[in-house]
Amino acid sequence: MLSLLALPLAVAAITHAETASAAEGDDRFALRLGAMNIDSDNTLRGNTTVAGQDVGFDEDFKLGGKEWEPRVDGMFRISNRQRLLFNYFKYDKDRRETLDDGVSFGGVNVPAGSFIKGELKYQVASLVYDYSVVDTDKFDLGLQIGAEYAKVSTKAYADVGDLYQGRFLDEKTDGVAPVVGARLSFTPSEKWMITFQGQYLNTDWGNFDDYKGDLSRANAIVDYRLTQNFGLFAGYDWFKLDADKKGSDGTIGLKQEFKGPVAGISVTF
Repeated sequence: MLSLLALPLAVAAITHAETASAAEGDDRFALRLGAMNIDSDNTLRGNTTVAGQDVGFDEDFKLGGKEWEPRVDGMFRISNRQRLLFNYFKYDKDRRETLDDGVSFGGVNVPAGSFIKGELKYQVASLVYDYSVVDTDKFDLGLQIGAEYAKVSTKAYADVGDLYQGRFLDEKTDGVAPVVGARLSFTPSEKWMITFQGQYLNTDWGNFDDYKGDLSRANAIVDYRLTQNFGLFAGYDWFKLDADKKGSDGTIGLKQEFKGPVAGISVTF
């Protein structure tokens, strides 16, 4: 009788030891330090009433050229199925268009050297709890919930002689809101890992002043482990902010899309 009881207890002990060993082999902390080669698309839209007439506009504006901006994300493993994930992304760009030669139209002179300058600043940081609803040796599916902070600032200045001088656009907002997401991870071998991730935030869920809209993000990352603690990663990241603000004199809206390849190094412990 004791022999019969000892057999299942021994099997359970071996299984527990193998599970504990596998858990101990998983990374407790991972950090990716890299940059994103950003291409941005920006649309400014709005409507108002001037002298009793409805006036609307919807204009695309380019800030010119791609550039590398810092990107940081990391993971802290609480247990086999539970993780805390964090990330940070920043974009800061300005562009100036200068008139080389003076022009004249409608009796108004615009002198040479007149310029229009635009400035855009954008930051996103998030901390989410990720739970693996499916967890196998090769495949992992996680669902996420957490908080995201976003800050955007758009300014434009003009100096076009007697026609106009000063700031004609100054919109900014920031806030925190709950974010939801999902993650797919594939581990074809000990050295390779492929991760797909998507997240969504609605401004109604948080405190973004009078702005109404949403913020979406998706990325795909491939990690290659050089050593036990160091590796390289590369992939593609995409962000989109689409929001409108209503006021007593009309509505102004802003749609900003950032996309591009990402690359960097990873550190794991």
